[in-house]
Amino acid sequence: MPTNHNIENALNHLITMPSTNKQILFAGNQPAPPQLAYQVDFPRFEFVLEGELSMEVGNTGPEKILTSLTPDKILFLPDYSWNKPQWDDPVTTLSLLCGRQAIGLSLMHWDGTAFEAPEKLSIPRRGPRVGTFIVRALNELSWHPEDQATALLLVRSLLTNTLDLLDHPPETPSQGHAVFEAIRDYIDNHYQEHLSRESIAAEFYISPNYLSQLFHREGGIKFNDYLIQARLEKAKYLLKQYDMKVKEVAYNCGFSDSNYFCRSFRKKTGRSPSEYRVQYRSH
Repeated sequence: MPTNHNIENALNHLITMPSTNKQILFAGNQPAPPQLAYQVDFPRFEFVLEGELSMEVGNTGPEKILTSLTPDKILFLPDYSWNKPQWDDPVTTLSLLCGRQAIGLSLMHWDGTAFEAPEKLSIPRRGPRVGTFIVRALNELSWHPEDQATALLLVRSLLTNTLDLLDHPPETPSQGHAVFEAIRDYIDNHYQEHLSRESIAAEFYISPNYLSQLFHREGGIKFNDYLIQARLEKAKYLLKQYDMKVKEVAYNCGFSDSNYFCRSFRKKTGRSPSEYRVQYRSH
């Protein structure tokens, strides 16, 4: 692997690089990914440190994109987006994966014929998962790719947060915090089901009152507020990506009452679901 290329040095290099002439590319999930393409259910970033990497990339429209990733370009892949690298020429890459509880980093070097042993790290997130909200903002900007200056600042903020986590790892969480994170992940993965404070408490063998205390103490949020927030985030994704009726979106996100869904959506975003879709489709 090229001299001085380890994960910490790579992060420092990316953070301190001038943003002049840098560009962020936004991937999508259309059309269906080809064989051997990379596609996962969480956001990720691809950086080229040295060399050039050709690849096919999913798009928000019906056509795939053929692009060449170089050190002056950053590829952001929202949930379920895909890419398929074509390992032709020597190249050094850094992948950053935004998991729900940890950030994954993978530094790889392809010498033109084979991969050197990659360096990989997994860093637990800290506190309110600052990186999550940065990624959410980038998801929104994927519908406004012309706003490169803001997108670049957000990526640099995420890299800085990742380097800080690497230099100052968070303390091992308490048992209560671990249970809270497990419940939050359960909600994020089962949002479309009929969930209640009582049903989730039973799933984790705790009392409903203790569950409420966990969300108040560990997350600073009420259980019902978090459940609605998780469902609305999924609803925003469905509204942008699919031509589903509002009632279908509500049902697929766990809302049994579409009127309640519309009221909650407007309270959260200031727009109705239909207005939200029209605004983003217009771009």
